[in-house]
Amino acid sequence: MKPLIVAATRFEILDNIPLLEEREVPYLITGVGMTATAFALGKYLALNLDISHVLNVGIAGSFDRKISLGSVVSIGSDTFYELGAEDGETFISIDDLCFGKGTFTSQNNLILDLPIYDAITVNKVHGNESSISKVAERLPNVKIESMEGAAVFFACGEQNIHCAQIRAISNYVEKRNKSAWEIDLAINNLKNWLRNFILNNY
Repeated sequence: MKPLIVAATRFEILDNIPLLEEREVPYLITGVGMTATAFALGKYLALNLDISHVLNVGIAGSFDRKISLGSVVSIGSDTFYELGAEDGETFISIDDLCFGKGTFTSQNNLILDLPIYDAITVNKVHGNESSISKVAERLPNVKIESMEGAAVFFACGEQNIHCAQIRAISNYVEKRNKSAWEIDLAINNLKNWLRNFILNNY
């Protein structure tokens, strides 16, 4: 069966839409952020029971400058970074509060030959040195940041559907510096990866 391609914005898959339609591979544009993503994807999956797996694609930021801008990577696990409670200077995760699950792992082995990194999903992308350093203290293995990834994993998990997440790195996580962003490069590399994936598999 063919995957459902999920992206937050149309421009992240725009150049591949003709190919997706030609190959009859379904796709969904959810809107930006975890709330829009969880709603749109959950609604779609509830109404389309023939979806066997989901491929989430998009751009993201990297905390690790060893990961080159434009790199296409696979996400091994993704965490709702802000989901929990503060106790003074201590953060208590939703897991430790025993109110739910905050970290999700990819269960799809279709994606080969890509480096795998852990990620966080946030409502507010980091742009402050102090808050960025806290990410490294709390989750030292995390390398990637997006605004949707964990929501895709969550929605798929609720429907028992396997999911993979692919990200192209458009910027480093730092004080907001648009002049250093490489969005066009990331989008182009993501486009080429997705095109080759579809052509080789579907």
